[in-house]
Amino acid sequence: MYLDFLIRLKNAQQANQKMVRISSTKMDKAVADILKEAGFLSKIELKKKGVKTVLEAYLNPQKPIRGLKFISRPSVIRYSGYKDLKSVKSGFGLLAISTSRGVMTGEEAKKNRVGGQTLFQIW
Repeated sequence: MYLDFLIRLKNAQQANQKMVRISSTKMDKAVADILKEAGFLSKIELKKKGVKTVLEAYLNPQKPIRGLKFISRPSVIRYSGYKDLKSVKSGFGLLAISTSRGVMTGEEAKKNRVGGQTLFQIW
């Protein structure tokens, strides 16, 4: 699940590691793509290991992960309309939202005028 993936990224950043390996799911891949576009990850690779697919995410040392806040969790799911989406840390952070058109940033959701499940904030 994407929660474990994000915590592993944050812990790897603090331990000065360059790469994180995790079993790949569609949600993890979508979150990794968003983080790569934002510059938090430098490279993403999908590798087959037998039957399983492994996602390798390489951290970007120029843009470290300074903070992370989960808005929706398995026990509490929060939804937001596109009018309710705010910027994170005055535009220096990223808001991830799961919409009917896929996982996207808060800015993309606002531009496309779609709301959905608010996943997390990262800065």
